[in-house]
Amino acid sequence: MNNNQFLMRADEHIELANSQLGETTTQGEVSASLMYAAARFNAWMASTSFESAEAMKEEKEKIIEYFIQEYKIALSENIDNHIENYDFSKNDV
Repeated sequence: MNNNQFLMRADEHIELANSQLGETTTQGEVSASLMYAAARFNAWMASTSFESAEAMKEEKEKIIEYFIQEYKIALSENIDNHIENYDFSKNDV
């Protein structure tokens, strides 16, 4: 995997999320939509590796645990990055 391409794709998602912030749309609302979209995409992506709904149903908990673990790792890394580098006197993303 090309790390630069990975980060560029992530930045594009962040740019879209930032563009959705507005006077009537909160950070929490945008975050919820982004998490829902990721879950929806990941559920679809997971489904493409199964030949039947029954086969996917049998692996449902493994699929969920995999994505929860990956999200937990990414969230922890990004929280650590903010703790180490973020200027809390500013509200910039």
